[in-house]
Amino acid sequence: MSTGFMVRDSAVSIGEAAALYGLAPSTVRWWERQGVLNEPAREGGKRRYGATDLRRIGLAYLCCVVGRMPLDQAAVVTSGKATRGAWQGAIEAQLVRVERQIAELEAARRYLRHALACTNDDIAGDCPVLDAELATHTPRGRVPTPDLITAARTAEPPRDETPAPTPPRDETPCPTCGTPPPRSPRGRPRTYCSAACRQRAYRARSGGQ
Repeated sequence: MSTGFMVRDSAVSIGEAAALYGLAPSTVRWWERQGVLNEPAREGGKRRYGATDLRRIGLAYLCCVVGRMPLDQAAVVTSGKATRGAWQGAIEAQLVRVERQIAELEAARRYLRHALACTNDDIAGDCPVLDAELATHTPRGRVPTPDLITAARTAEPPRDETPAPTPPRDETPCPTCGTPPPRSPRGRPRTYCSAACRQRAYRARSGGQ
């Protein structure tokens, strides 16, 4: 058997490598450009992925999609170029971010469940405990004056009321796989790069059901 056949038998194409994890080939290329994946060997100018490459793509999926790590931090874990202490530090930093997000979501759930129990038709106009909730859960509580009008007049405005510029939505990477979504022909911003990524995000939000 020739060397060419041996290489072909022990490696797969980028399409096959991507399909193994339900990804688009463009996602694998994007991860390579971002340093999350090392560029594989080539045969006839085409990428060929061996078993270690496939494991590395799977690790990238676990970090970027399951672990929701930023691409630059995922690259520390997946590239194989960092020390054990470095990639553990990247994972620990992401754990801190995830735990903070969990705490914020838990607080949101607690309040929304509380608000759902309100028996008034107009919460803003009729709820007798809303003022106390505003003082407890919003920056309004920094102003001790009980009257809202007086409190609004005495509250110090933020130092900079100009919002920070944000990139156009269709240039923001897909939150599922990190690939920039293609521009919509209608000019509407897209959040996900594909229907598959949208479905994965929905399953993640619904607990995988």
